[in-house]
Amino acid sequence: MDTPDDGWKHSGVRVIAGDQLDPATATTPGMDRAVAIDRARVGAQKLWAGTVHIHANAKTAPHHHGPLESVIYVVSGRARMRWGERLEYVAEAGPGDFIYVPPFVPHQEINASTDETLSCVLVRSDSEAVVVNLSIEPAEKPEGVAWVDPIHRG
Repeated sequence: MDTPDDGWKHSGVRVIAGDQLDPATATTPGMDRAVAIDRARVGAQKLWAGTVHIHANAKTAPHHHGPLESVIYVVSGRARMRWGERLEYVAEAGPGDFIYVPPFVPHQEINASTDETLSCVLVRSDSEAVVVNLSIEPAEKPEGVAWVDPIHRG
């Protein structure tokens, strides 16, 4: 890539202050999302990044994000994720934990706390938001799943 006319001064690295996030994004009742990085704000071609705060005792509707991959980093609170064709699987994550959601996986984010806000950083693999809401009758009792990666078998 050729060096731009400004020598990268305004077309290079950008710092988006935490108090400058854009709250004008699709939200779900009980959730507050804010955009830090996307095509409109910084010209991102392959990423969307922002924050999400899920109110105490709140949850999303079942959905997936089409062909996008998502990474959720838990800053504070306790996240409960349900996933599967009937949301039949469940796992929880706390501060410092990462959650990976592959493309097309039906899932639901839940704040596992009845009195504390769940705060996360969210990154997706495209700058356009894709949310496909699903009509799923959740399994009565989901199966807990402990994740073991192929490198660190435990």
